[in-house]
Amino acid sequence: KAVFILFFSLYDINCKTSHIDINVIGCKSDDPVAQDEAQLDGDEMFYADFDKKEMILTLPAFADSFGVDPGWVQGAIANRQICINNLEVAIKAENNPPENTDAPVNTIYPRDEVELGKPNTLICLANNFFPPPVKVRWTKNDVDVSEQATLSRYYPNSDATFYQFSTLSFTPQLGDVYSCSVEHKALPEPKTRIWGEERLQVAVAPELFC
Repeated sequence: KAVFILFFSLYDINCKTSHIDINVIGCKSDDPVAQDEAQLDGDEMFYADFDKKEMILTLPAFADSFGVDPGWVQGAIANRQICINNLEVAIKAENNPPENTDAPVNTIYPRDEVELGKPNTLICLANNFFPPPVKVRWTKNDVDVSEQATLSRYYPNSDATFYQFSTLSFTPQLGDVYSCSVEHKALPEPKTRIWGEERLQVAVAPELFC
């Protein structure tokens, strides 16, 4: 199994400040799903949804609006096939080399400042792994709640590794303990991170002593 990634960079010289426009194309030998996305200065602008055959805008609502050339979708579909063909050629040329792997580094943290009884979101970030993707399992007080969580697409880092995050809506209560466990082929066993009562006590300490 292998991943073949192409990076195309274009430097914008029409502005006083230089910008980096990157088109990232990726495919896997064991997965027909490919990746095609556009970035500007490290921020994703849009990506190809091959099932819907359309480009999905991902910039926040407050960013300047822009449109995507309709021809980009057909270009993304063509690039996917080129990527797969190049990958097959590369595997044969290298005599089916072993796959390089990098284990993910994962962290768990709340999206907003924690207040008891106030709805919030826990984020489990898996970063710097290769190849994609990862699997994430959530528990609350040792009970599996993974079905209540969401898992993002995987995104490329500048060093050709990837990151991916999972979110879980929750209402903080003293005594509750949450965990997220990340599975990846480079890990001998899932890597688990805990978020729970001790951090809640620290977070609400100023209110308790007012």
